[in-house]
Amino acid sequence: MAENKTEFQCNGVVGGNFEAVRKKGIEFDPPLYKQRYFFVKDLVNQHKTKKVADLGCGDNTLLWILKIHSCAELLVGVDINDSVLHYSRNKLSPSWGDQLSPRDLDLTVTLYIGSAVERDSRLRGFDLITCIELIEHLNSEDLARFPEVVFGYFSPSMIVISTPNSEFNPLFPSGNALRDLDHKFEWNRMQFQTWALDVANRYNYSVEFTGVGEPPAGAENVGYCTQIGIFRKNEAKATELCISEQDDEHVYELFYTELYPSLQQEKVRKFVVLNEVYRQVYLMRRRFIKILDPLAASIFNSADCDPAKVEERRLLGPPMFTDARLAEIRLLGPPFTEAEKTEFILLGPAFTEAEKTKIVNSPKPFCVGNEFCVPLERLLAYPKVNRICDSIDTLKMYIADTVTLSSDGSAMKVDIPDHDDY
Repeated sequence: MAENKTEFQCNGVVGGNFEAVRKKGIEFDPPLYKQRYFFVKDLVNQHKTKKVADLGCGDNTLLWILKIHSCAELLVGVDINDSVLHYSRNKLSPSWGDQLSPRDLDLTVTLYIGSAVERDSRLRGFDLITCIELIEHLNSEDLARFPEVVFGYFSPSMIVISTPNSEFNPLFPSGNALRDLDHKFEWNRMQFQTWALDVANRYNYSVEFTGVGEPPAGAENVGYCTQIGIFRKNEAKATELCISEQDDEHVYELFYTELYPSLQQEKVRKFVVLNEVYRQVYLMRRRFIKILDPLAASIFNSADCDPAKVEERRLLGPPMFTDARLAEIRLLGPPFTEAEKTEFILLGPAFTEAEKTKIVNSPKPFCVGNEFCVPLERLLAYPKVNRICDSIDTLKMYIADTVTLSSDGSAMKVDIPDHDDY
């Protein structure tokens, strides 16, 4: 079936009067495949599941959606089609944004080549296993083995299984035909629920039924387009099941694994601190020069960059300060008005009022000769730095071997750029 926002003209009936349906057609918005993935996403968000495996993961779209959840610590995809995994694995690679804004907790994403009816001990003990539009692709022999492997051996806390509802099929142009050429069967609601209740009873799970893809007005009795079973394990026997099977079977082929940057990793914490420190220091320096040297300010702003002014600045060299002015700057910091203070703060990310107050009340940047100095105490006031560094000593530990500090180690120094830097 088409999975984008498409209208289907009805040419079949499953009972009732569908004349209105035939005229209006069927529209899924968002597309049905997205509704299935969003259903799982909401479930993960609700239960804060840490370990999730998607059997028959295909193009990894579901894993890509789930990786944004801060609770996720291990995401595993399994598919028998290695060419699909090869084509789509790049969407799971960490981005530059993941480096700049790393997760709080480690996240490992792993892909295996293998079948949902093969035992592999690396998939045991998960919080959630999803089988989205999977079981209808299994032949009778594999379908018989599926519960033994997924429910009995993998034995996760929760299982979500979605499959087409055949009662909905007559509403599509193809009528009662299977929705996909690879489908071995498609069940009506009674068939799916009978199978699901039997499996749940055998393996000590409870099950509830729902779905996505609501039927159009006039055809409500056919139920959801996709029917879904949510299986939850009876925790009373969880320990017994874990103890009874301590085997170590690795039959899946490891295809891809990636550890995402997180604040649990020392090198990532250092990167985040350094990046934020440099960012804030250079923003402050820019603002400092804009206040003290209007000519330099115009050259800093490319939109206001006049070639004559650039040449004049080149000839004049960097801004020079009188001894009295330098003394004033050292003692008082740049003479900001209240409006300038606000602008100064808002050059960085959005802050709460409490964060703004903390930054404004921290020691101000100052200038010594043509060096711009920012007290470490001020840098520690920025929330992104303070979240990682609980003290000045911790901040020094992360930046001392990379930045230039003042002689007493209390401030970070950068040069005020001369004409060659504009």
